Amino acid sequence: MIILPFLGQKNNMINNISPFFNKHSKILILGSFPSVISRQNEFFYANKQNRFWKVLSFVFDEKEPASLDDKKSLLCNHNIALWDIVKSCDIKGSSDSTITNLKTNDINQILKNSNISHIFTNGSKASSLYKKYILKDTFIQNYPLASTSPANARYSLERLIKEWSILSRI
Repeated sequence: MIILPFLGQKNNMINNISPFFNKHSKILILGSFPSVISRQNEFFYANKQNRFWKVLSFVFDEKEPASLDDKKSLLCNHNIALWDIVKSCDIKGSSDSTITNLKTNDINQILKNSNISHIFTNGSKASSLYKKYILKDTFIQNYPLASTSPANARYSLERLIKEWSILSRI
């Protein structure tokens, strides 16, 4: 049984989602920390309001994945690895702006066991965390992309697709 935190207070949370990659992965997309719904489902971008899977399906001209297996196939077909920068933190609900007392994941385990040539960050929080905590270990510059989160109402789906289309050129 999964117990959800009271959304009004900060709780110490652990990222229970393992990195998704294989030896053929060339693109690594890093989020900040998984949402409450993603932690419940134990896979990335599980909140149906998050536009991540819709954006990827448009970028690669594929049907939007419905099942977990479909999502994994989409990632593998385009050599994409996924993970989050934060391993554990104090956080209120799913709000990136409330992240404190964080510990980071060891991104090098992906880099050593794949062919990653490009690292993208999903949203400004992921980008700032990458620059502050991860860049000094990887020496690989990240490419920041606009967040696919439903909290990023400034970006329309069309604008996200245009920005994220860089992935199809790698």
